Amino acid sequence: MTKLIAFIDGSAYAESVLDHAAWVATTVAAGVDVVHVIGRRDVSSTPFDLSGSLELGARSSLLNELAEHDRQRAKLAQQRGRLIVDAGVQRLLQAGVPAALGKLRNGDIVEAVQELEKEADLILIGKRGEAANFAKLHLGSNLERVVRTSTKPVLVASRAFRPIQRFLVAFDGGPSVMKAINHIANGKLFAGLQGHLVTAGRDTPETRGKLEAAANLLRSAGYTIHTHIEDGEPEKVIAAHAEADHIDLLIMGAYGHSRIRSLFIGSTTADMVRSVRRPVMLFR
Repeated sequence: MTKLIAFIDGSAYAESVLDHAAWVATTVAAGVDVVHVIGRRDVSSTPFDLSGSLELGARSSLLNELAEHDRQRAKLAQQRGRLIVDAGVQRLLQAGVPAALGKLRNGDIVEAVQELEKEADLILIGKRGEAANFAKLHLGSNLERVVRTSTKPVLVASRAFRPIQRFLVAFDGGPSVMKAINHIANGKLFAGLQGHLVTAGRDTPETRGKLEAAANLLRSAGYTIHTHIEDGEPEKVIAAHAEADHIDLLIMGAYGHSRIRSLFIGSTTADMVRSVRRPVMLFR
C-alpha cells in the first residue's frame, strides 16, 4: 500500500477513521488523503413552491434572499469542511503519519470515491456518519454506496479504535474472500497478527479442503492460523467466534450470493453489523 483515502465528516466516527488510517499508514508506510465531501444538501436551501402564490416582485425578492442564503451556507460549509480536514491531518501527523494531506470535495461521496480511488490502495469510512440514527444503530447512508462503488478494499471503522492483534476472516471460498486471503498473504499490514478462518455451514470434505488450502497459504506466509467450521447462521457463528477469540478486525468479501458475502451490508442479517463493535475490512 502506498496511498489511503480516509473519508471523514463531523460525526463521532471521524476520530476512529483517522486512528484506523494511522494504524494502516504507520504499519505499511503509506500516505493518507483526508477527505471531507460537502454534499449538495449542505449548500442549498429547501426548495419552495412559488407558483402562483406570490406577486412577481415579492417572488423575485424572495428568490434573491434564497440565493444569498445559499451563498452563505456554501461559504460556511467550506469553512467547516476545511476545519474538519485540517484537524484530521493534524491528528495523523501527531500519530506519526508524515504524509497526510487534506482535501475538500463538493458534490456526492460516490463521485469523490470514483475520482480519488484511482491512486489509492484502501478506502476508509466510518460505520455511521452525521446523518445516521445512532439510537437505532442505523448504518450510515453512504456506507453501502461507497462499498458498492469502490473497486478497492474498504475498511469500515468501528466507533473507537483499539489495537489490532487478531483478525477473523469470514470464509466462504468465493473469489472475493480469496482476494482478501491473497491480500493478507502478500502484504505487510497483518504481519505478526494471529488469524482465524471461520466457515459457517456443514463440515464437508470440499468445504474443509477449501478452508485448509486458504489457511495453508497464510501459514506459508508466516501466519499463525486457526480454522473453524460450524453449522449455523453465519451472523451467529461469526459473532460467537469474534467474542470468544477476542477478535479485533473482521475481514470478508463484500456482496455476492453466498450467505456470508451478503452478511454485512444490504441483507436480512445486517442487524449483526449494526451492533458489532469491531472494524470490518471488505473486499470485492
